[in-house]
Amino acid sequence: MSIYEHYRPEERTFVDRVLQWQDEVQERYAPRLTDFLDPREQDMVRQIIGNHPDVGVFFSGGVEGSERQRALLVPPYFEPSTEDFEITAFEITYPAKFVTLTHPDLLGAMMGLGIKREKFGDIIVNDSLAHLIVAKEIADFVQMNLTQAGKASLSPVEISLEHLHLPEAVWDEQAGTVTSLRLDTVLAEVYNLSRGKVSTMIEHDRAKLNWKIVSQPSAEVKEGDYLSLRGSGRSKIVSIDGKTKRDKWRITYQIRK
Repeated sequence: MSIYEHYRPEERTFVDRVLQWQDEVQERYAPRLTDFLDPREQDMVRQIIGNHPDVGVFFSGGVEGSERQRALLVPPYFEPSTEDFEITAFEITYPAKFVTLTHPDLLGAMMGLGIKREKFGDIIVNDSLAHLIVAKEIADFVQMNLTQAGKASLSPVEISLEHLHLPEAVWDEQAGTVTSLRLDTVLAEVYNLSRGKVSTMIEHDRAKLNWKIVSQPSAEVKEGDYLSLRGSGRSKIVSIDGKTKRDKWRITYQIRK
């Protein structure tokens, strides 16, 4: 059985990248650090590397519980340290009394600087402070150029990773049945919405499947997929548990609270 059969056609390019990283570690007998990966990509790296005798894998996003993380593929002798992940954290101050700063504001500001999404990790926005996690190689550029987000003037100051804290993510696991594994049908079940409403939201690019915008309501959902619907949060399909006597699919899923 080909390894590609376990993944979507659009994921094959990433599968090839992981296999290339694995080969590099074996051939050079040296570690290989990736950019920041989303949770689906992290799952794929774990699955592909598996229990490989000559290649191990570790993850870090700079803080416990981070969503986006860098992977470090290593030969057996290598014991990674925090520094090996080459992550820099910034505390970002702004005039909170006069303007608000949101996650989309900061994300847009970073993308507006021409920085690729895989070069920075989690964005943490609190009442009057924000924190940004980036790859070390772009830290100087970010500190010099990230001066504005929306209406807010920004002042990024590098801080120790030890000063970062994330609230623990809580996932609520549930089970249900669906008539098909179409994206609109599954999202309707997970978020307790009508299929018609969900279909319209998907067609207007308000849904994501494995962190990518999907505009086709008929897209097929598979076990292990991450889902999100704007305004409703994130979820994950834990398992597809076969069919009922009435020919419906049983699914187990988690919703992030």
